[in-house]
Amino acid sequence: MYLAGVDLGGTNTKIGVLDENGEIIKSTSIKTLSSNGPWQTLERIWSAIKEMLKEKKIDEADLQGIGLGIPGPVVDNSVVSSFANFPWDNNMDIADMMEKTTRKKTKVANDVNVIALGEAVYGAAKGCKISVTVALGTGIGGGIYIDGKVLSGATGSGGEVGHMKLVKDGKLCGCGQKGCFEAYASATGLVREALSRLYINKNNLLYKSIGGDLEVLEAKHIFDAALEGDSFSIDLVEYEAEHLAMGLGNIISIINPEMVVLGGGVAMAGDFLLDKVREKLPKYAYSEAVKNVIIKTGELGNDAGIKGAAALLLEK
Repeated sequence: MYLAGVDLGGTNTKIGVLDENGEIIKSTSIKTLSSNGPWQTLERIWSAIKEMLKEKKIDEADLQGIGLGIPGPVVDNSVVSSFANFPWDNNMDIADMMEKTTRKKTKVANDVNVIALGEAVYGAAKGCKISVTVALGTGIGGGIYIDGKVLSGATGSGGEVGHMKLVKDGKLCGCGQKGCFEAYASATGLVREALSRLYINKNNLLYKSIGGDLEVLEAKHIFDAALEGDSFSIDLVEYEAEHLAMGLGNIISIINPEMVVLGGGVAMAGDFLLDKVREKLPKYAYSEAVKNVIIKTGELGNDAGIKGAAALLLEK
């Protein structure tokens, strides 16, 4: 039995063929070229899958199905309500379109939900009945896995943890609302806080490490300077840990997961950040829910999207 997993991105699309154990036996990347329209994009994806099957001498009949991770809310594993960064119409039944193109069973899900499914089935949360995956990058995305299935919600926006509110009328978020978790604990939120402080205080290692060019500042610079003992940057890591603990504490109190998996650029700070988060969590989470919860970084890295998309075919 073989499965295909597709991680559809705004610029590039990653595609893989997996065996029955979830191992990627062949993968490739193509330009998405979404401006050419959905039908052409799906046909090019199918051509790439067929090419990989041919190269690995796998009979097309042995491919059981195709899973797609797409940036946007997805209803019933098929209809994409709206596309982030794609000039495609709303409410398109992408699963049906792919099945017409390939004659293969197809399931579609939000890209972060797909990453959560990948970590739950093949990665860090393998063996857990209930897990939450939080992607800490430019924004904050989330996926909630319960008893073999990722929660998609009534309108396909289940797991959007980045937009719960931490501060009443707080900082403006990219979604247009104020006070969101994402506005404080994402890489963007951390950099924004760092910039506001750097305008006032330039006597620190962080400012020196970027050569005084505030335009180039990234979250990684902050963690690197903090690891070197820069007190200014250590204060910023404390700020990040505080807001991350607050957001995760809310999620843990509501979902009561066995494990929280953190992915994305901010999570790459590893235990230097996570130890501070674990220390602060009891302030923000219900005591029974936080008692045995494990917090760790994801294991699948760049393969999470492909593996999670393929795992859609295994969902209950």
